Amino acid sequence: MAGFETRDWDNAYENRGHIVGSTEIAEAWVKNAKAFRNLAKSDLNITTNDSGASRYDIFWPNDKPKGIFVFVHGGYWQVTDKSTWSHLAKGAVDAGWAAVIPAYDLCPKVSIDNIITMVATSINHVAKTIPGPIILTGHSAGGHLVATMCTTNTRLDHTVCERIKHVVPISGLCDLRPLLKTKINDALRLDWQTASALSPVLQQPIPNTRLTAWVGANERSEFLRQNRLLADMWHGLGANTQIIEEPDKHHFSVINGLEDQNSILMKTILNDI
Repeated sequence: MAGFETRDWDNAYENRGHIVGSTEIAEAWVKNAKAFRNLAKSDLNITTNDSGASRYDIFWPNDKPKGIFVFVHGGYWQVTDKSTWSHLAKGAVDAGWAAVIPAYDLCPKVSIDNIITMVATSINHVAKTIPGPIILTGHSAGGHLVATMCTTNTRLDHTVCERIKHVVPISGLCDLRPLLKTKINDALRLDWQTASALSPVLQQPIPNTRLTAWVGANERSEFLRQNRLLADMWHGLGANTQIIEEPDKHHFSVINGLEDQNSILMKTILNDI
């Protein structure tokens, strides 16, 4: 039986070059995000007043929020900003949730370790003002960041952890060690020790974690593997996990369901909460 070996790791983690119309898709994100901000009830650029200057946007439903729905953006921890992704709050807002999109400084200006702290600080801050259950979602590098919130090394307050009902990394990068073999690491500046320490697949999930590892079925094989790996590892450590590979979705289209409260993605995220 023939084996399988990855020889070009940069290609294995490259998305834009393998998605038709990727430039136009990225331009549409910015346009759609601005249009949503112009219509939505929101509080933008809320600062936590910590030394790291953590900040976030909140998009509000018409009635009292059912709880907090967090979305953390991706970009390999080194590109884009929360303002690119505002429109992905729409499904949660329409379903009655306060949608929170944290910002974070980017590598190489800061480290991934710093970014984890910034995201946790924003979630801790907003949790003090909005009661109810908390749902954590994030895309790609953002999937990594929300998964880190649900490990026993979390930087979230204990009372915040108790409120988390579902964590959904979407195309999450939850094992950072393969990135050491890529040019991506030029900005991340990880070594084996830090990549291992910051990889959720190597950490213990907090008690009562419910994880849905979501990925597009048409994504690069490394994203499919990483998605399965996180769910399998955490299942073995006692978490309630499921793996979903959404048909006909690639790395950029897999997040589209966040805009529609009736999408299979949103229905799965909000199920039983």
